[in-house]
Amino acid sequence: MPVMIGFDEFGGMFRTFEHTAWRLETRRRYQSDEETETYRRFARGEDTGWDLDDPWCLSRREQSALGKRFERVRVVDDPPTLGQRYLLDNARRNSAVGEDIRNLWRDDAERLKLPAEDFWLFDSRVIARLHFDDADRMTGVELVTDPVDVVRACQVRDAAWHHAVPYDTFRVGPHSAGGSTSISASSAPAKPCSGGVP
Repeated sequence: MPVMIGFDEFGGMFRTFEHTAWRLETRRRYQSDEETETYRRFARGEDTGWDLDDPWCLSRREQSALGKRFERVRVVDDPPTLGQRYLLDNARRNSAVGEDIRNLWRDDAERLKLPAEDFWLFDSRVIARLHFDDADRMTGVELVTDPVDVVRACQVRDAAWHHAVPYDTFRVGPHSAGGSTSISASSAPAKPCSGGVP
């Protein structure tokens, strides 16, 4: 039987882990992002106005100051969805408070046979697997400690981290064909067309 934990307990894991917290992000959009004012500003082509002193950022800085590492790999479509472009911009905020963020094209993730799921790996021994509904809203967190699953997650982390590109050198644009001008991942997006999130 899956062991599900509450969101409060999940949040506490970011304070109680000892060494490393590593995240794989594979989804094309997150409902929680779309409910924020920063997302709405980004979608309008405005500056997001990240607040580096909000509670989330303060907690990340405090934990990083203790020598703990926060790392994540984000899988990106070609072309990126609006939600993925928002997260490419968001990497500026996360890195400013201590996270190390890298990006990986989805076709490379598929070639590496990475799982199409989101999870956190804490201290290379505990997995927090994130569950989402059809509307891309996070509905629960599954705690996994089975040694076989944990070893597999460590292998996924090692492969993804090796092939992913640091966010500040990742370029959005055709990455397999030459002759095109690419743009920085942190560049502001064009205003989206009227169909909502791609």
